Amino acid sequence: MQLTGAQIVVECLKEQGVDTVFGYPGGTILNVYDALYQHSEEIRHILTSHEQGAAHAADGYARATGKVGVCLATSGPGATNLVTGIATAYMDSVPMVAITCNVNLPLLGKDSFQEVDIAGVTMPITKHGYIVKDVSILADTLRRAFSIARSGRPGPVLVDITKDVTANIWEYERKMPEPVTTVCKYTGEDIKRAVELIKKAQKPYIYVGGGAVISGAFREVRELSGRIDAPVCDTLMGKGVMDGHSEYYTGMIGMHGTKASNFGVNDCDLLIALGARFSDRVVGNASRFASGAKVLHIDIDAAEINKNIHSDASVVGDLKEILEKINAELPRLEHPEWISHIKELKEKYPLNYDPNGLSCPYIMEEIDRITKGEAVITTDVGQHQMWAAQYYKYSEPRTFLSSGGLGTMGYGLGACIGAKTGRPDKVCINIAGDGCFRMNMNELATASRYEIPIIQVVINNHVLGMVRQWQTLFYGKRYSQTVLNDSVDFCMVAKGLGCEAIRVTKREEAADAIQWAVDLKKPVVIECVIPEDDKVFPMVPAGAPISEAFDATDLENNG
Repeated sequence: MQLTGAQIVVECLKEQGVDTVFGYPGGTILNVYDALYQHSEEIRHILTSHEQGAAHAADGYARATGKVGVCLATSGPGATNLVTGIATAYMDSVPMVAITCNVNLPLLGKDSFQEVDIAGVTMPITKHGYIVKDVSILADTLRRAFSIARSGRPGPVLVDITKDVTANIWEYERKMPEPVTTVCKYTGEDIKRAVELIKKAQKPYIYVGGGAVISGAFREVRELSGRIDAPVCDTLMGKGVMDGHSEYYTGMIGMHGTKASNFGVNDCDLLIALGARFSDRVVGNASRFASGAKVLHIDIDAAEINKNIHSDASVVGDLKEILEKINAELPRLEHPEWISHIKELKEKYPLNYDPNGLSCPYIMEEIDRITKGEAVITTDVGQHQMWAAQYYKYSEPRTFLSSGGLGTMGYGLGACIGAKTGRPDKVCINIAGDGCFRMNMNELATASRYEIPIIQVVINNHVLGMVRQWQTLFYGKRYSQTVLNDSVDFCMVAKGLGCEAIRVTKREEAADAIQWAVDLKKPVVIECVIPEDDKVFPMVPAGAPISEAFDATDLENNG
């Protein structure tokens, strides 16, 4: 049938099973929005307050559901406002398709009003980018974009369409999306080598990254841990793959990881890295990371093998598929002395915080208790992010959504809206510091407009907490531009944007406020006022080996 390019865009979205898009209209994308208007019963459009919010919402939707997230923007500043969200998705391997529209083809390259080469701008932060100048290739381009976004190591794809293409007519024929196939890059010898390494190890340790979430391999990871009697640590992106209540689980690894995980990895003789990329925040000093251990690295992206840490063996491919094969070849193994040592580390070095007064760790524990560990937690970036990772016990994947690679302040609120849109059955809570909340708090208007019942917790210490922590420890307490002690009233802001709000200043007020917000089923802001000098511990100084993790007690003992 003969359709306009804009109608083809909508039909292709329907082909791909897209039920929700996030965006902001403008001149060059008006034809697409007009076509969306005709299909509002099939595709829900969420009008965000800012295009960056749309990108973060599409990201949160994708992470929470496993589907491809979709965001829309017009040309020029509309398109460039997506850039931070696209980069966030790229760094964390999130499947997203960003559709932008540009000026008419004859106006390209002439510095026309609101013209920008968005495909060029985003080239380093997308898996692929297209600019569509011919309506005859529009449908196939969109189909390829979705296929690329979700296949292999997922990531964002940009499709920029000139406005005249959205108006031109072409023959459209519906096609069902092809199933995602993973090219087998490993051999039987790779599997055999991995199995032999695991059999020989006396002190194996499993290190889980975001790839285990993406591949849906959490059951296989848990089976491997039990089968070979091995402890498990995770990265920020790997939360929920291992049940946080498991006796094998030792917590996060890295700069703010537990001492049990950091010291345990330092003591192991085989480190099994599953869907992880050995980022600098995990390994610290690379030359002294797990220096006494062999490394078995399993990842879908061959480029990650030997990039940051040398591996003694590797298997490249889909993690779930590979672990199924490895588990089938492994006998039951026992390492009682090793497990006893790890248990001693966990008992000797538990996470702890000051039990007096209101603190973010206490708030996270109360959220965990009240939601029974079943909420989707999104975060911004900073101290609150680390506390949320440390003190909430994630028991399933896709329940902790955070900007790990790019570290994007302002990510969480949009992501929470996207997560709740995709998972309406879940309680969705964003944890943000007051500094992060200022960046995108306008998205509260989005939540109230659509009556999306998200809970926004603002951990307000009136400072940029993580930066202040570094200034305290390493910069002689010179607090340059990190004090936010002004007259901004977040509860009034929230109410002005159509949300409910409550302020918590005492420990005994926290539980009732959280329960009220959960029961209300409306967009709510809980402002929690905590001391300005609360710190995240343990901590590893940048560039130091993770075996040198320290906490408040160590600081006191060392003067």
